[in-house]
Amino acid sequence: MFNSQSDLKRALGEVSASSAGGAPFLLAFGATMLVCGALAFWLPVRTAALIALFQGNAALPLAFWLERRLGARRMSADNPLRPLSTQLAMSQIVALPAVIIAFSLNPATVPAALAAVGGGHFLPYAWLQRTRVYFALGLAVSLGALALQATLRAAAFPYIFLYVGAVYWTAAPLVYRHAAQFVKEETA
Repeated sequence: MFNSQSDLKRALGEVSASSAGGAPFLLAFGATMLVCGALAFWLPVRTAALIALFQGNAALPLAFWLERRLGARRMSADNPLRPLSTQLAMSQIVALPAVIIAFSLNPATVPAALAAVGGGHFLPYAWLQRTRVYFALGLAVSLGALALQATLRAAAFPYIFLYVGAVYWTAAPLVYRHAAQFVKEETA
């Protein structure tokens, strides 16, 4: 798999370069979270929660398009980290049943449930993208949403989406700049 530490470093660098550090996904999903938050001020909670459950259908194609535009290059087919990066990207899908259960029990809890799933999803990216930003992002999203839910209770619904979207957009340039540093080091 890896013959040396430099092979691992090279494979990790390619992951970061090809994905622009994950910034395209933070930008796209941050945008859809902000839209969900704005819509929640005008729509019934159940309707806004349903939209939130499916917001990934708009965010994912946008994220892939942005990744093509912002990524320095494509990941090679023989990169040994390709399967791992794919599995990490898909990991939050297995938590979708928990969000559906939250919706069926109380649609007002969907934003906090989505934030908890997203927060947990980000933690392994601290290693894969070699930045603590993802660790901080995971904690901020999950615990911040919990704090908003506990403090605002029923009124928290739109504010959790707005908070999560803002945190994603705050992290995006940080992870992008971090990934760009790896590309710069490789070309130097």
